[in-house]
Parts: sequence; C-alpha cells; structure tokens
Amino acid sequence: MKTMTGPDARPAPHSERPAARRGRGGGHSRGRGRLTAILFVLPALVLFTFLVLVPILVAAYTSFYKWNGIGPPSNFVGLDNFTRLFQSDIILGDLRNGAILIVLGLLVQLPLSLGLAVMLNQRIRGRAFYRLLFFAPYMLSEAIIAVLFSLVLSPEAGLANHLLVSFGLEPWSWLSEPDTVMFSLFLVITWKYFGFHMIIYLAGLQGIPKELSEAARIDGAGSWDVFRHVTLPLLGPTIRISVFLSVIGTIQLFDLVWILTGGGPSHASETMAVSMFEYGFKRSQIGYSSAISIVMFLISLVFALGYQRFVLRRDLEGASTTMGDRR
Repeated sequence: MKTMTGPDARPAPHSERPAARRGRGGGHSRGRGRLTAILFVLPALVLFTFLVLVPILVAAYTSFYKWNGIGPPSNFVGLDNFTRLFQSDIILGDLRNGAILIVLGLLVQLPLSLGLAVMLNQRIRGRAFYRLLFFAPYMLSEAIIAVLFSLVLSPEAGLANHLLVSFGLEPWSWLSEPDTVMFSLFLVITWKYFGFHMIIYLAGLQGIPKELSEAARIDGAGSWDVFRHVTLPLLGPTIRISVFLSVIGTIQLFDLVWILTGGGPSHASETMAVSMFEYGFKRSQIGYSSAISIVMFLISLVFALGYQRFVLRRDLEGASTTMGDRR
C-alpha cells in the first residue's frame, strides 16, 4: 500500500469508528425510547387489565354458576343461565327496546345533529353561542338529566303537560304508559346526545376545504347539490364514527333509563343493562346477571369488529397509508 507524501497528502479517513459509535448510540437511543414508551403505557395497561379484562373474566366464570354473590361460587350449572336468558321474554323485550332506540337514533337523532352542524357551520350571527347552547346538555350527567325530565314529564305538575293543556290538547302519561314511554325516553336521549354528535359533525365539516364547495358553485351547483355531492361524501368517515358511537352507547344505556323509568312500566322501557343490574343487585342472581353482561359484551364486540371490518375498513386503510407516507 502506497503512502502519499507531499502537499497533497491527506490523513486517511477514519469513518468506520464514528459510524460504529453512531450505530451504538442509535441503538441505545432506540432502547431508551422503547423503555420510555413502556413506562408511559404501563399504568394504563395495569388499569385496563384490572378494571376491564379481570372483570370480564370473572363475569365469564360466574356466568356458568348459580350464585347469589355470597361465598365462592360452587353450584355449577353450565349453560343454563344462557339458555334461560334467551328463553326470557324480558330479555327479548330488552333487545327489542335497544333495537328501537338504535333505529330511531340513526333515523332521527343523527340527521338532526347533522342538520344543525351544517347550519352552525355557516356564517350566522351568534353561532358560537348556539354551539355552546346545543352542546350544554351533553355536559350534564345522566343522573341530573333523568331527575330534570322526571319533573318535566310528570303527569300532574310537569311542564310538558302544562304546555299541552295550554294549547288545548289532552295531557299525556309520558312515563307511565307502555305505549308512550319509549317515545318519551327517546326524546330525553336525543336532547342529551344530539349536541355531542353535532360537535363531531362540525369538526368534520371544518376539515373539508372550502375551495371544493366554491369550485362546485362556480360550476353551477346549487346548495343541495354541493351538500349531496361534495360535503356528504367527504363527511363520510365522520358520519361512520358517529354511527358507531351511537350504536355502542345505546347498547350500554343504563343510568338514564334506571333513574327516569326504572325499566317500567312492566319492563316496557327496560334495556339489557337495566336487567343486568336488576337481577344482579336487587335479586342477588349474580350468575344470571353475569350471563346477561357477557351477552352484552359479545353483542358489542361482534358489532365493533364487524363494523370495523366492513364499514370502517376504507377509513382505517386511508389512515394507515397517510401515516406511512408521513414516515
């Protein structure tokens, strides 16, 4: 090997050692990054394990026993609790009530929220106040709303019947008749949650570039055409998320129903969550109550997985592609 001398001589580069040092340093940094991520995730993982996974496993275990909650479960009955559950007219009625609320929510509550979001996305006077006003019911707890509407819908001294009488109409038995209780319950649920979905739609609308609507109007499209062919397709991911949250929330509906109607009259407004509480904490049939909770969990899980697989797949694939491009 020749050794260069003279003015053109330069020291041989030593790039291997710095590269090795950089490699070792990079590996050390990645290791510290993983450790930091684990430390941040660990508390949430511990809470999720003990507050979600462990109760699910305990409920699944006790659902195979006839157990009143006192002492360890010992009377193993296998699938008898589930057989009794699916043969019960009360539970089948709970499923029917849940389906009614889901359908009404999709056909009435969500379109109402979307219409208000579109209106409040325009340049109108006082829109910030209206947004706050419509969102305010969602900030109240279900217990407060249930007590409030139990007074408003009271058959004798309630504000609702006073208004009906003032217009020359007959007063209603809002919460005490099987024919009207589901309608009344849906009105309360809509008043509680329409502002939440309205805010979701507003966020989606504000993420749509205004240039697209302006270009459509320049091409001669009217307001309805712009909404139908530009706004609504681009709002699709937001609408799909809103539908998912609405359905899952209705399946798990409990406290509003329990305080407002107690599931009555004659189980006419009962949901599966109310039946689970009734059998578990009032009748001390913990095994049967656990079976109801497992069925609720499976219904929610199957719906969530199916919805993600067949409805949200394009949105998730698009999000994954965007994240990959950013990397």
